[in-house]
Amino acid sequence: MIITKQKPFEELLQMLEGCKNVVLTGCGECATVCKTGSAEALEELKAKLEAHGINVLGSVVMTNSCNKLLVKKEIKQLKEVLPEADAIISAACGDGVQTVATNTDKVVYPSNNTLFLGEIERQGIFSEACKLCGDCVLADTAAICPVTKCAKSLTNGPCGGAKDGKCEVNPENDCAWILIYNRLKEQGRLDRLMKSIPTKDYGAVAYPRVLNTKEEGK
Repeated sequence: MIITKQKPFEELLQMLEGCKNVVLTGCGECATVCKTGSAEALEELKAKLEAHGINVLGSVVMTNSCNKLLVKKEIKQLKEVLPEADAIISAACGDGVQTVATNTDKVVYPSNNTLFLGEIERQGIFSEACKLCGDCVLADTAAICPVTKCAKSLTNGPCGGAKDGKCEVNPENDCAWILIYNRLKEQGRLDRLMKSIPTKDYGAVAYPRVLNTKEEGK
């Protein structure tokens, strides 16, 4: 799940300087779970904006703000009010903001900060789990990501600075490599630690990346 957090409202107001009329778009997936792009979140945002003299002409919660074809279809729900809008405020992740922008000629502003790809631990609590590096090593690390869980992103560890099982960089966090060792030991797979995992070569990645499943395997 992509984890988002609402921007400080004052920052959003600065973006909207000169705007009198706006429309709001949310997202029915990740941002709704994070309570940053749900129908309720849009209603709260509308109330704040109108209290500061910005008129909200309409709103729609997209089924999935990162689905280009769905957004193209669902943004038509705003077609009656969009011509009068000075801007669109997208309450989604960064990708959702960009997807909305590709389907309109209006200026699109984000109301959220996109934080990380993470797990839902319980309602309202999320933890970072994956950095989307594109070169997964979880098979060798007992399904614990050292790139994310280790403060130094060590692909071979531990660094030697851990104390009482905690990270030397952030003592509140468990040392990822001690967690990896313990799980591999429980699974009887400590031999995996003898394998050297290549250091991540981030320079080998050309951004932006594209995946075309229709061409895979040809």
